[in-house]
Amino acid sequence: MNRMSEARIWHGGDLDEARRLFPDAPEPWIDLSTGINPIAYPMPSLPASLFERLPSPADHKDLEAAAAEAYDASDPATVAAAPGTQILISLLPALWPRSRIAILGPTYAEHAHAWRGAGHEVAEIGSIDGGGDADIVVVVNPNNPDGCTLRRETLLDLAERLRRHGGWLVVDEAFADLDGDESLVPVLPGNAIVLRSFGKTYGLAGVRLGFAIAVHGIVERLRRALGPWSVSGPAIEVGRRALRDRVWREAAQEARSQDARRLDALLAPHSDQALGGTTLYRLMGSSRSSDLFSHLGRHGIWVRRFQFDPRLLRFGLPDSEEAWQRLERTLAGFY
Repeated sequence: MNRMSEARIWHGGDLDEARRLFPDAPEPWIDLSTGINPIAYPMPSLPASLFERLPSPADHKDLEAAAAEAYDASDPATVAAAPGTQILISLLPALWPRSRIAILGPTYAEHAHAWRGAGHEVAEIGSIDGGGDADIVVVVNPNNPDGCTLRRETLLDLAERLRRHGGWLVVDEAFADLDGDESLVPVLPGNAIVLRSFGKTYGLAGVRLGFAIAVHGIVERLRRALGPWSVSGPAIEVGRRALRDRVWREAAQEARSQDARRLDALLAPHSDQALGGTTLYRLMGSSRSSDLFSHLGRHGIWVRRFQFDPRLLRFGLPDSEEAWQRLERTLAGFY
C-alpha cells in the first residue's frame, strides 16, 4: 500500500492563486475549480435577531431533524450538525487511539491529512478488498474526483467484515445528494459514520454546514468535541429551510444533470479517456492537460488540477449562459 503525499493540499476556489499564475488574464474570472452548485438556493430574508442572539438548543435540534428528514436517517438523535464537513473530518481522528487507517483512493486528500496528523498509521488502498484488516476504512462515495460510486450492498458487506474485529467504516457522502440512491444513511450499520455536506448541493459553501450520521455514542462524542453553539443562528435557519425544500432539490438535480451532460459534450473532444465525475463536476484526462490548464487560465477560466495525476482536470458547472459561451469559445480555441 502506497503512502499518500504529505505535500501541500490543493483545493478549488483559490482565485488568488489563479491571478498569481495568470496575472494578465481577463476579469472577471470564471471559477470552475469547485464542485459547488453554481445556482444557489435562494437565501431567505433573515431577521436581525438571528445575528443578535445565540442560537437556541431547540433550533439546533430542529436543524438536525431537518437533516434527518433530508437524508432519510431513522432518528434525528443520530445526526450531529457542525460548521462544515471539514471540521468533522478533522475531529474524527481524535475519537480513536492510534489505529491503522485504510483510505480508498486516490480521493479527497484532507482525510489522509487529518488521520495522519492525529498520529494514526495511514495507507491508501486501490480496492476495498484491501482494507478488511484495517481498524478504520475511509471511503468517499461518490468518490472525489472520479465520481466512482460503490453500491450500498458493497459498503454493508465491508462494514460487516470490519465489525467482526471491532473495525469502523467512515463514508464521506459529500456529493451524494444529487447522485443516485446508494447512501448508507437509511440502513446505517452500528459501526459506520456517514458525513454529509450542505454547501455543495445548495450552493452555499460560505454558510459552513455539514452533518455526521452515526450511532448515539459517536454523535454525542462529536457534539462534545464541537462544543456549544457550534452552528450559527443564520446557518441553522438557512439550513433547515433548504433541507426541507424537496421541490427545490429535485428541480436542482434535474437542472444540474442537464448541465453535466452539456459540459460532457464540450469536454469530450479534449479528453483521452471516458469522462468521470458527479452531477456537480466533470473530470477529464488528457496528455495535454497541462497545456489546456494554461490555455484556460490565460483566458480567465480556473479549473481544478491534481497533484496525484497531472493528466486530470476537473471542471465545475458554469453559472450563466454567458459563462457557458465563454467556456465553449475558449475550448474551441485550444489546439
